[in-house]
Amino acid sequence: MGENADRAALAARMDTSVPHPARVWDYWLGGKDNYAPDREVGEEIVKVMPDLPVNARAEREFIGRVVRHLAGDCGIDQFLDVGTGIPTADNTHQVAQRVNPKARIVYVDNDPIVLVHARALLVGTEEGATDYLDADLREPAPILRDAARTLDFSRPVALLLMGVLEFVPGAEPAHASVRTLLDALPSGSYLALAHSVRSASMDKAAAEWNASGATPLTLRTEDELRAFFDGLDLLEPGLVSLPKWRPEPETSFQDREVFQFGALGRKP
Repeated sequence: MGENADRAALAARMDTSVPHPARVWDYWLGGKDNYAPDREVGEEIVKVMPDLPVNARAEREFIGRVVRHLAGDCGIDQFLDVGTGIPTADNTHQVAQRVNPKARIVYVDNDPIVLVHARALLVGTEEGATDYLDADLREPAPILRDAARTLDFSRPVALLLMGVLEFVPGAEPAHASVRTLLDALPSGSYLALAHSVRSASMDKAAAEWNASGATPLTLRTEDELRAFFDGLDLLEPGLVSLPKWRPEPETSFQDREVFQFGALGRKP
């Protein structure tokens, strides 16, 4: 009865008549977990900004490079991935646990369709652990409370905010959420961030997105993004277009401008 009630509650939260960021992103990545409104707005936005699917793919590759660097060179074995989106190939736990099978990962998202897939797909190694929280970046306290079931906040943690801060409007609310999460993490922890940046074409794409009735999107400048790393030691090469962050031989899109920027910072 409890499981049926949970499923009913999830179904009630799934409004597939309105585009959702995770499902549109899934569409741009070539996934199948999206609906007609997601595909329609995705196509309309691509007319304005043809490279948006490039942004999506560049972000997936960036996540892989960052997590490999954190789990390998930085020795991080705990990850808090907020705004994970619909599971796809090479999710955070898969990348991290290939480097260190004992890595522990907590995913966070507030989309019920992500929750459904996360329960089925986010299965890690026996030595490590994965968990999923149905929670919202704008309310960080419950995230920290529930993540403590899996993560040890007395040891360094990597906080991943990949393509999620765009959906926290306003500078102060966004900074407050990030500060609350970072303040709970010890010295030696990291913040990894990927975020859409302003440009003429991205501004048009954002206007198209916001007109669709979907969760409002906020673009930020490079300086505004850099401010999220105040008090942290920014690792080389700093805040850059995603394909320019420590590219590997197989990194895509190194020959073009990608208006999705990212950086990695360490808490002293």
